[in-house]
Amino acid sequence: MEANSRRPVHKIDKIDNFQNLNSPMLRFRSTINGPCVGERFANFIMTLEEREKWDQSIAEVQEIYPIYDLDAANIAMGFGKYGDCSRLGVGYCRTKPAFGVTSREQLTLCGIQDFPDGSCMIWGTEMEEWHNHLLPDGERHVRAKSHLFSTTLVPTGPDSFDAEYVLQLDIGGKMPTWITTPVICESVKCLFSHAKSYFEEGEGGALDKHIKEMEAQNDTFENRNGILFTP
Repeated sequence: MEANSRRPVHKIDKIDNFQNLNSPMLRFRSTINGPCVGERFANFIMTLEEREKWDQSIAEVQEIYPIYDLDAANIAMGFGKYGDCSRLGVGYCRTKPAFGVTSREQLTLCGIQDFPDGSCMIWGTEMEEWHNHLLPDGERHVRAKSHLFSTTLVPTGPDSFDAEYVLQLDIGGKMPTWITTPVICESVKCLFSHAKSYFEEGEGGALDKHIKEMEAQNDTFENRNGILFTP
């Protein structure tokens, strides 16, 4: 669809009607300078505070059923066969009505898989209709469905990584894909523009402060373990 090495998203590919689901599968590729911290990238998608910074259409994002027993999740996933699951849960999101299009809502199972080489995969899949009882109380809206969603981050150096974002989204209703696809593309471009500004902010930026805070916490924990386990 598009290719330009000077843009935040340097390549976009599309497969129409993938798996006969009447919506295209889109793949976006980007290269970002900065440390590869998957949990920070996931927050751009999974938390309302960060999502609002790049997605003007979002009205609500919440993790309504977090799964805390990640050991059990990793056992079910085959003991590291698909990386280490560091976050898992059922989430809900809702968009604002705009330009004559009513609000959309989604109910998704999402997770984060971390790998030994520093890579990370953020993934999600739409819950089925028989899971509708899990939807939060309140007015119901047209259901959009992410048939496929994944964001894969792969380090290319100590301060750079490649990102691949794959999405097959059925926006619901009767809007044709030739209208919705450009809207989705522009939204994902906004995500990567925001991501690049965050990850490339450098020393003193929000990411740098977060990394230093995590390092300080880890040092404290390691020191505490040293005291506890000293014979």
